Amino acid sequence: MLLRQGATPRPYWASSGHESGPVSTLLLREAEVDGGRVDVRIEGDRIATVAPPRTASGADVEIECAGGALVPGLHDHHVHLLSMAASGGSLDVSSQLDERIREAHGRALPGAAIRAVHYDDVGEGPLDRWRLDALAPGRAVRVQHRSGALWVLSSAALAQAGVAEQVAVRGGADLSDRVAAGIERDVGGRPTGRLFRLDAWLHERLAPVDQTDLAAVGRRLASFGITGVTDCTPTAQVDYFETLARAVRTGTLPLTVVTTGGPELCDVVPPPPLRRGPVKILVTDHALPSFDDLRAWFTQAHHCGRPVAVHCVTRAALLLALAVWHDVGSMAGDRIEHASVTPPEVIAAMAELSLTVVTQPAFLAARGDLYLSEVDPGDRPDLYRCASLLAGGVAVGGSTDAPFGPDDPWIAVRAANVRRAPSGRKVGSDRGLGPAAALHLFLGPLDRPGGAARRVTPGAPADLCLLDVPLETALRDPSSSHVALTVARGAPTFTA
Repeated sequence: MLLRQGATPRPYWASSGHESGPVSTLLLREAEVDGGRVDVRIEGDRIATVAPPRTASGADVEIECAGGALVPGLHDHHVHLLSMAASGGSLDVSSQLDERIREAHGRALPGAAIRAVHYDDVGEGPLDRWRLDALAPGRAVRVQHRSGALWVLSSAALAQAGVAEQVAVRGGADLSDRVAAGIERDVGGRPTGRLFRLDAWLHERLAPVDQTDLAAVGRRLASFGITGVTDCTPTAQVDYFETLARAVRTGTLPLTVVTTGGPELCDVVPPPPLRRGPVKILVTDHALPSFDDLRAWFTQAHHCGRPVAVHCVTRAALLLALAVWHDVGSMAGDRIEHASVTPPEVIAAMAELSLTVVTQPAFLAARGDLYLSEVDPGDRPDLYRCASLLAGGVAVGGSTDAPFGPDDPWIAVRAANVRRAPSGRKVGSDRGLGPAAALHLFLGPLDRPGGAARRVTPGAPADLCLLDVPLETALRDPSSSHVALTVARGAPTFTA
């Protein structure tokens, strides 16, 4: 890739109404599009022309693509942006948990908190407040399970969060039944330090350990060819949207961001330039919601004109969600997040309801051996289906669930193709997707994952990913190392 620059391009958001001034033009010469070489001219935030090679007029910035494939920018349909930012400054305890927390405790200043991530209960054993207290006496420590569904807090951290020692007290009137249900207690009523699905609640009560670095998240995602994400955090706080909107407006996050939010924000319109997505609904594994509660949440979201994105990682959760959909009906855009275990006998019902599955094939590459040893044998054939869903008429979109899965979508593309654990063993009964179909998981419309792939065509948004080789070559060994250039809203956000 050779860059010829006649003028410095303005930030990506200059063409979006957030800044005034002239907008750069960009010309990509001899890029491979749909199997042929073309010149692609970009004006502002749109593709202006797609012309035969060496026929397009000049531009402020010209890039020689040398036959590298130009595809629409990848869209990750399920991430958690603020959690990604926080993870960057957190202690990794995926191994040697005791040693790392002891060392961090010894280095930390008095009163400083410790935030740790990637705790693996299989490798590191059970974790509770008393084990953390022994490792870091008197210090506020919070440790997140690798799934993101569980936090384990030390006694000092529990006190900071306002979790009472006895269940009868419940820490005050602001502790709702939902929150109380997520706080595990022993037979004596004492909190064990294990808190399920209370991430947003904890964020309100515990001071952040490190400065949130969304800029690093933006740079990393751009390096993968990503130009957009859907943030699937079920937040109940409007401030969460404000933080993301500010990061997009200022260019800190050079992405198009679709937001969800929980049922509490069903009727809230996020501030521009954020896009409003589905309502995120949790069918939690540790405490399944009632049929009536789920029915009310589905109905409320649909009444607000919004589809639902329903978290389902177990067979029971999926069957419960499908029963509610059969009762209330579905609407365009309704989604199942993860569909980690999908029995084949329900695929036809999912297709009949026109539901979309947004799944994470990279979990097979990251955790496949764990699944093969720990998941119920009856569920193993049904793990993270893709091909059988598509064959059954169910639309499928791709995502990473970062930071709880590998954040590189090209790992997911490869995993959807080979479906192998780190040991090389095959996971699940599904055949692998062809590599082009696997990439397609990340090329669907932002609001309709699994739909017809976006195209490089005049009038389309100038959100693009340039590879350093033709597409056929890149798909033989899918890797983000082939990403040479990312263009978001008409301006480069990453160059290799």
